[in-house]
Amino acid sequence: MTTGQLPYSISGEASLPFAAAIECARRRLGEASYGVLREIDIRAKLEEKLGVEREPYVILDACNPPLAKEGLDLELGVLLPCNVIVYEKEGSTRVAAVEPERMLSVAGNEELGRSADRVREDLARVVEELASS
Repeated sequence: MTTGQLPYSISGEASLPFAAAIECARRRLGEASYGVLREIDIRAKLEEKLGVEREPYVILDACNPPLAKEGLDLELGVLLPCNVIVYEKEGSTRVAAVEPERMLSVAGNEELGRSADRVREDLARVVEELASS
């Protein structure tokens, strides 16, 4: 696993083909008690709406309900769910997840730190497992 070049992501190169990496990401998220609320096929949407072709790119909106409930206040929901992406770039499959500590730091609520640590561990493990599968 490598930390993403961008400070808001945890990323790595998956050793699986694209479709298998998506299935593995779903399974690994489930094993960590995250449900995939929605799956967005960016490639299909860009082609449909703009006629633009690009390499495969899917966003999985993942949520761990007990952890979300812990920190959920009226407006914290704008920072949820946790996005995990799987995409192809130059023939290789990549996986990345949101960096929850960075994302939740904008809330200015120190009590969210514990939840952010747990989410980071979970998402980093998913990325790492995809890179080593």
